[in-house]
Amino acid sequence: MQIIKCTKKLQKEMGLKKSDLSVSEPVEGVIGPWHANLIYILGKKCVIFVNDKTLFNFIVAGVTRDQIRNLSSMFIKNLSCTLADEGINEDSCRRIIEEHDSLEYKITDNKSVLGSMNDLAFHYKVNIEDKGSIHTHEIPNIIKRLNHMPMGALKYAYAIDALKEALEHKV
Repeated sequence: MQIIKCTKKLQKEMGLKKSDLSVSEPVEGVIGPWHANLIYILGKKCVIFVNDKTLFNFIVAGVTRDQIRNLSSMFIKNLSCTLADEGINEDSCRRIIEEHDSLEYKITDNKSVLGSMNDLAFHYKVNIEDKGSIHTHEIPNIIKRLNHMPMGALKYAYAIDALKEALEHKV
């Protein structure tokens, strides 16, 4: 079981009430909990996910309310694809996905991760708008580029390197 910490905007879109939110503490696991936010790019709903420990991130662009209300399924599917696109080996992918086989939602609680997520949201917005469409085939390349971008909260290391390091320590 793992946690996705959702912004109020995302909670509202998901139809979550305060009583629906978990009071459980996140499990450290392989990479631990995530933060997620609903953003709009070119007038379309998008959900950005950022891992608390590594700042590894991805976006799901052009989603519907029904897809957002099934956030766990959307998260797992897109996490799997993003890990594969990054060349993460099958065993590591399996361990990460198993850690997230059951998800609960909480409120956001880490200002540093929120700040990084807002910075990443800006970069996603600029990169996608530059392509002219939310449905650009360049989304996987944009995700990869942002995971290979120096992050101040990681002392200017890359999120992909932080993810790989976390995977090495959880063998």
